[in-house]
Amino acid sequence: MADIGIVLIEDHDLTRLGLRTALQRHSSIRVVGEAANAKQGLMLLQDKQPDVAVVDIGLPDMDGIELTRQFKQFQLDTNDFSTKILILTMYDSEDSVLAAFGAGANSYCMKDVNIDQLVEAIQSTSDGNSWIDPTIANIVLRQVRKPIAADPSQPKMIAIEAVEAAYEEIMDNVQLTDRELEILQLIVEGQSNNAIGETLFISLGTVKTHVRNILSKLCADDRTQAAVLALRSGLIS
Repeated sequence: MADIGIVLIEDHDLTRLGLRTALQRHSSIRVVGEAANAKQGLMLLQDKQPDVAVVDIGLPDMDGIELTRQFKQFQLDTNDFSTKILILTMYDSEDSVLAAFGAGANSYCMKDVNIDQLVEAIQSTSDGNSWIDPTIANIVLRQVRKPIAADPSQPKMIAIEAVEAAYEEIMDNVQLTDRELEILQLIVEGQSNNAIGETLFISLGTVKTHVRNILSKLCADDRTQAAVLALRSGLIS
């Protein structure tokens, strides 16, 4: 497996140093740059174009949400979407979570996770999946369960589109096993693969196999899309 190149954008020196030291102990992760503010971070992202940028919201010159928005615009302009954004923060308010995803963040992780969970989040994000911290997953999933009116005065809200007709046909014909339905329910609740394994008393490898099968049967690109499809279709309530 190729190394995952990451950039750390965090204004607290001790936090940034601790993250760098802990992450570099993992052979699959390589820290390719660091920045202490948003201006430096944007320049670094545009120059290095890492696999994943780990971004704090509370930056001194510009918050991490605006940084994300500006970098996503840069990606649109250059047609290069290789870098994924993982928000790492202490903020778990609904406004912050929805604003981050509305700005284009790929994943959202709380700072109180352990290092193994953070590595899992980085790896999942690098693979093109959206990793959502279990503690804030319900904030996103609530948006799936209720319609959101298009209102330009509410830029922080994100709309999750209803299932298209093609997906409805897939959901009508999908056949999940009882175990796969159990695991899909836990995915909807925001549990990580490790947590699912502990809940169901099965190995991590077995969980990953089931998750791959679920994504394949639902024609979903990642866990978040699978959760959205399951909720929209009524497969999971």
